[in-house]
Amino acid sequence: MRRILPILATTVTLLLTASAAQAQFLFFGNQNSQQVMIDPATGQPMRQLPRTDGGPRVGASAIPRETVSYSGGHAPGTIVISTQERRLYLVQSGGTALRYGVGVGRPGFSWAGVKTISRKAEWPDWRPPAQMLRRRPDLPRFMAGGPQNPLGARAMYLGSSLYRIHGSNEPHTIGTAVSSGCFRMTNEDVMDLYARVRVGTRVVVTR
Repeated sequence: MRRILPILATTVTLLLTASAAQAQFLFFGNQNSQQVMIDPATGQPMRQLPRTDGGPRVGASAIPRETVSYSGGHAPGTIVISTQERRLYLVQSGGTALRYGVGVGRPGFSWAGVKTISRKAEWPDWRPPAQMLRRRPDLPRFMAGGPQNPLGARAMYLGSSLYRIHGSNEPHTIGTAVSSGCFRMTNEDVMDLYARVRVGTRVVVTR
């Protein structure tokens, strides 16, 4: 009996430790699920998007890609970005458009105008422009393309400007205003859009 008691005590301690760890994990999940972002296009709560910073693994976009009715007067093949709605529309024939969620420029960095796609790149390298480096001298001067690159899986460059439509390694920011003027999408969505458009595609940005 004296030999059994220490074994039982050790077993109970291990079970309690495992239960506590499981409870902590479950609480972590519930805590995250209570964080709600409001969709500026609909005024409705968006699904919590798993994070890449140690939280749950990345899943689908909080803003699903969908085909919608469209009567904006632009020709099929045109990209229309509504900064206010935080949506990108790829105009289709028959009065429809493919609608994607995007992240847009934060206050002071939003803009409007007409550009064309001047270049396309898969897993692009990132070289922060001089203006950004002045604001953020801590940033790297160069980052090779890859999963950790902030430009994500694809990039479409807008004219001769510094702006791009690109993927993101921070998909939880889609639907928010956090960029320096570029338009970010989930990697899944930007790969879909990339395959549908060509160099020379017209891009209309509205506020």
